[in-house]
Amino acid sequence: MQETLDFIKNEIKDFKPELAIVLGSGLGAFCEGLEGITIPYSKIPGFGSSSVKGHKGELLFANVCGKKTVIMQGRFHFYEGYSLSQNTLPIKVFKKLGVNKIILTNAAGSLREDMPPGSIMLIEDHINFMGSNPLIGVNDDTLGTRFPDMNEVYSKRLRAIVENCANKMGIELKHGVYSALTGPSYETPAEVRMLAKLGASATGMSTVPEAIVAKYCSIEVLGVSLITNYAAGLSKVAPNHREVVEMGKIAGEKLSKLLKESIKEF
Repeated sequence: MQETLDFIKNEIKDFKPELAIVLGSGLGAFCEGLEGITIPYSKIPGFGSSSVKGHKGELLFANVCGKKTVIMQGRFHFYEGYSLSQNTLPIKVFKKLGVNKIILTNAAGSLREDMPPGSIMLIEDHINFMGSNPLIGVNDDTLGTRFPDMNEVYSKRLRAIVENCANKMGIELKHGVYSALTGPSYETPAEVRMLAKLGASATGMSTVPEAIVAKYCSIEVLGVSLITNYAAGLSKVAPNHREVVEMGKIAGEKLSKLLKESIKEF
């Protein structure tokens, strides 16, 4: 991690981010019009590189609505062959850079008929079905405690700010529990029924490891799912990544505007 940190500090000089944003599939529109320092993941020691369409694979350091911000334009995933520790290295680096708040976004499949594609869901809690935990291994006491509390991973304060902004903008928000599976295969109809019975509202293949590590690092977390499709069994149309990216682009513009208004109040 030190090599990664030193490289980034050398690139950004005296820029000290306080906010981090992780953009999910198809949500690149958030960065339109922003100017700053761009670093491709491929140049950063220790970083993976995303091979998934809709993930640009760059860090952008820029001022967003008055906040010095580092933006991950796409993430690298467990299903791409990276360990959960590698997946979450950026979060630990952001903490060392001074980040104290993070927005985690993703494209997710709906497990509820009342939450159609195009919906925006604030994550209230999560269920980790990835079969592992990113904190396994030797603990770094400079980042967090060995056994971190997960009582309120997703900040009620930040959610309240976003809800208030959404009300002013006339944007309807959904609320629910996000379940994370490894992928890359989509869930079966039986798995979808199981997840719904266990209390999940949406499902995807990311975010949870990052949220765990952010909470561990005492970073305040906002989690947002852009609902891009119905999960298997809830629609006659089978889930596919093209649909995810396209819906991400359409509804992502609305989400981008909402987040930018909300960031002003963070």
